[in-house]
Amino acid sequence: MILKEYQVRALAAVREFLEQLATWRSKEARLRELGGGFDLDWAREAWERTSPARPPYQSRRNGLGEVLPSFCLKIPTGGGKTLIATKIIDLANMHFRHQQHGLVVWVVPTTQIYHQTLRALTDRHHPYRRQLDLASGGKTLIFEKSSSFRRIDIDEHLCVLLLMLPSANRATKEQLRMFRDSGAFHTFFPVEDDVEGHERLLQSMPNLDTFPRTVGFWRCQVKTSLGNTLRLLRPLIILDEGHKAYGHIAKKTLESFNPCMIVELSATPPAQANVLVEIGGSELNAEEMVKLDLHIMNLSSVSWQDTLLAAVEHRKRLEAEARMFERKTGVYIRPICLIQVERTGREQRRRGFVHAEDVREYLLRHPEVSPDEVAVKTSQTDELKASSDAEGLLSRECPIRFIITKQALQEGWDCSFAYILTILTNPSSRCALTQLVGRILRQPYAKKTHVPWLDESYVFCFRRKGADLLKEVRKGFGLEGLHDLEGKIVTGGSDEPHPERIVLRQRSKYRRATRDLILPAFMIRDGDGWRPVRYETDILSRVPWEDLDIASILDLPIGANRQQVLDMRTGLDSTVRRSEARYALRHDAKAQVGEAEYYFAASHLLDVLPNPWRGYDAARGIFEQLQRRHSVERVAEHFVFILEHLRQQVEVERDKLSRRVFAELLESGMMRFLVVADDLGFNRLPRQIEAPLGRQANREDGGQYLLNLFERTQEDELNGLENKVATYLDQQERLFFWYRNRSRKDYYVQGWKRGRIYADFIFTLKPDEPHDGDQFHQVFVAETKGIHIEHSEDTQYKRSVFSVCSEHAKMTDWAEFVPAMRSKVMRFEIVDESEWEQRLNALLST
Repeated sequence: MILKEYQVRALAAVREFLEQLATWRSKEARLRELGGGFDLDWAREAWERTSPARPPYQSRRNGLGEVLPSFCLKIPTGGGKTLIATKIIDLANMHFRHQQHGLVVWVVPTTQIYHQTLRALTDRHHPYRRQLDLASGGKTLIFEKSSSFRRIDIDEHLCVLLLMLPSANRATKEQLRMFRDSGAFHTFFPVEDDVEGHERLLQSMPNLDTFPRTVGFWRCQVKTSLGNTLRLLRPLIILDEGHKAYGHIAKKTLESFNPCMIVELSATPPAQANVLVEIGGSELNAEEMVKLDLHIMNLSSVSWQDTLLAAVEHRKRLEAEARMFERKTGVYIRPICLIQVERTGREQRRRGFVHAEDVREYLLRHPEVSPDEVAVKTSQTDELKASSDAEGLLSRECPIRFIITKQALQEGWDCSFAYILTILTNPSSRCALTQLVGRILRQPYAKKTHVPWLDESYVFCFRRKGADLLKEVRKGFGLEGLHDLEGKIVTGGSDEPHPERIVLRQRSKYRRATRDLILPAFMIRDGDGWRPVRYETDILSRVPWEDLDIASILDLPIGANRQQVLDMRTGLDSTVRRSEARYALRHDAKAQVGEAEYYFAASHLLDVLPNPWRGYDAARGIFEQLQRRHSVERVAEHFVFILEHLRQQVEVERDKLSRRVFAELLESGMMRFLVVADDLGFNRLPRQIEAPLGRQANREDGGQYLLNLFERTQEDELNGLENKVATYLDQQERLFFWYRNRSRKDYYVQGWKRGRIYADFIFTLKPDEPHDGDQFHQVFVAETKGIHIEHSEDTQYKRSVFSVCSEHAKMTDWAEFVPAMRSKVMRFEIVDESEWEQRLNALLST
């Protein structure tokens, strides 16, 4: 599964934090060895090194009073939280726990999410399970609360225990089964008559539950409960919908499990969460993950049947569009209508309330609706079971087109075929609309169809107060983490698919000047012509993998003394070292790294070295050389550690070789930085933009923008720094026009790494002495960078690419194919937040 760019960014931030955590844990361990009563909050130190611009770190302690690292990823609904969680497990094992095995406790808030997650994790063909198998070398076990497991399972597998949040929300010790004594976990505890063993265990871990103290021989005895087993194993905890676990009891119970780390995933984290990564709704929209705009049709009819009929007819139109789309592309979509009613219970059907069976009967009177196309989903009735809920609904064999519910689909249910939400509750009813909004936003296959009807979502209501309805839907967007997309909510009074959309056009005074403005790009020779460079086809495919220089891995101090290993390995404690030793012994008595490990290593390198055979050869070569230098037992003991550093070195080398390929193509003339006058589109400024009617952005002084290329700029297109920059540009006398370049839609630069660079602004300056109708002389392409990422690796890469762009834009032949551009001066700049005004002053004074 190819990750979206925001997912890659999120995982990069997580990896950096985990590496800092391991480093500062090592420092704390050394201070503790020196004595003196040091109590270093190493998680706070790691946070401040990774996230200096974020709010202060909220420290937590586990049940033993030890530092408990905790962080949260703020990801909107539909952003792939579960996939990211599986990736984080891999990262935590590699960079923090330094092992492939061990226990992960995955906590979910509701039954719906529990069953959905369980199905995915137990299906060996599902991307989530595949990622876990990749992390464990194919040794993954999934457990439920009622399952039993043994020490050998934990020692030899990556074990994921799925729990419901209420199970971990303990009010009294005896209320929940997981805290009761059980023979299912006896392998983790001393035998009953080993009194001294129980005492030693309590001394090392004093927060274990025990039977009441007795007088005489038996003294304290530790319960062999699931809860105690979790405390012994110090699991990694994944908290889905983490904002629901901030109650006092839930927090204390989770902390009492003595976790090594807590990772929260939430669309709406509370103020006390340590938000490491924040993904905005606009990023999901740019990656084509959500169906927007959201159109609200608020019918004035007094009859709910009229509203339902309008929704039925609209779904019929969507299905006609879907069939046409399938004939052209082969991609199957079956639009589904969700219908919210007031009553569902068998004894609740009475006059004055819209009941699920009333809706079913009305639908079946429609000549084009058959019984198998209608399903009811309530707490008592689940007609989606046969379809395995949302996943089965995607099947061509599934006939369901209408789903009737009250609140049963509020959370944990995401079917990308759901397009229409029909609200049939009484206008005065307070039945929750907000929680259902997110159920229709997910884009099928996470890819736009470019059919407007199929790329947007729809809400049908009747007799609602417009202001109240809009407020509810906006609240729903907020609950889904989509605050920044409120401008994508479009209100209307009928079932027209695109009410209140506006077409933004260039200001008339700029149209002639931009007609011949074509921006340069890296182009590669293609037959007799030129086309834009593509990373995989033109750069990655030419990387000389035989030149990978990974010999530095041979110098890893796996044969060094304890302190050197501690320094290099970022502070592994004795438990982790023993775990890695057990890893080595799983395969054969000689503790060798063999064929299975080479294949595992190759699969783990796939995201940085896409050729598995090259990855296999690289891993085999390194491990065989290491086994000649050191004992085979020592190499096997440090397998995970070596693989982690091998992956890092391959990534560095790949980028270094890609840059070399890029430079050689430029030097040979096979690739050039050119402007080409054809129908590429991406390197021309758009003549017009279609957008929903949202709030207009204004300058910081409250005035309207006067020098932007278009008649208006939408508020959700500018963040704080970008608004400052736009305001500054708009006030400059030399400026001709500025344009907010749209990510994923407009002009980009392709460098020697995978991601395209979409700059934030394109602006032009007037010539000092206009002549021959030349309205602008200089063109700037500028990318803004906030303080917290000014020195990041990604920012440094973009500086390097822009430097190459500016250098080649100075060449006399860069505009040979477009005469109108030959007199123009091009500049590519990174503008840092710490000095943005000084930098722009310098640019505009040249």
